[in-house]
Amino acid sequence: MRDVSDINLSTKIMGLDLQLPIISAPTGMSCMFHHEGEIAVAKASYHQGTAYSLSTVSTKSIEEIARIKKGPLFFQVYIWNDKKFVFDFINRCKKNEYDGIMLAVDFAAFGKRERDLKNGHGNNRLLKINVAKSAITKPFWLYNYLTHQKWKMANMTALLPHGAEVDKVAEKINNQFNASITWEDAAELQSLWGGNFILKGIQSVEDAILAAEMGVTGIVISNHGGRQLDYAPATIDLLPDIVNAVGSKIEVMMDGGIMRGSDVVKALALGAKACLIGKPYLYGLAAGGEQGVNRCYEILKEEMIRTMKLIGCKSIAELNPSYVKKIK
Repeated sequence: MRDVSDINLSTKIMGLDLQLPIISAPTGMSCMFHHEGEIAVAKASYHQGTAYSLSTVSTKSIEEIARIKKGPLFFQVYIWNDKKFVFDFINRCKKNEYDGIMLAVDFAAFGKRERDLKNGHGNNRLLKINVAKSAITKPFWLYNYLTHQKWKMANMTALLPHGAEVDKVAEKINNQFNASITWEDAAELQSLWGGNFILKGIQSVEDAILAAEMGVTGIVISNHGGRQLDYAPATIDLLPDIVNAVGSKIEVMMDGGIMRGSDVVKALALGAKACLIGKPYLYGLAAGGEQGVNRCYEILKEEMIRTMKLIGCKSIAELNPSYVKKIK
């Protein structure tokens, strides 16, 4: 018996205004799903009043995405063996006025992604055969694949041979991932950037506390979509303890398992400032490009509004853990 006729989903993250507490997570190689790739996702994100995060291994460059910037924009990096790559990214993000850097810290080794291996990732010949077989039944995708430029590591065209074409440089990129990354490396990158700095891939209270002591702006609790460590805990289960430990000091966000608007509401009630999504918008991107991503966000927004009305909350600020019952 509360007036919930007007639901306010707006929030503020790291001093940045969002109309929706859902951020587009960095996902690599978005042109695999639709020829518009990252540009379609960025445009849809801005249309929905939220932020976009560009991946290091994107098929559109730092500069291309900056040219369409109409809202908060983040760039996700790794600390690689050859730091000249990373320094180049940072300097270009500064020049193009990105709003934050998101350092992925959960990649000391590749997870054994058995579906990827079966489909041919890492085996160029097998991958081409499987893509060809699949493309025969998807003529629209095939037409656009054949009539648009080849996929490339767009942020590294000046740093890699062969114009950074994906099928020719993938192994070189895979060899760049650094298993020796430390907190000192992260602090060096934070100092070099000098702005909003987010650690993505935090999976324990202890690391969240270290991140807060380091002075980062925010963290993303993430298990990389469950594709890295077998039996890693669900991020929603980690969220309350991490919020209790550091939520008053840094911005706590989370991703993983966010497939409905009600999932977002649960995370916000448990203390997250925002959620990141990848899989949902990639489904939308594959189905309909920019329009598909917009529809993905519209569905999530509709579900959030419905959930908020049914639990009697008019704004995100009213949410708290009492609205979530954890079944033991």
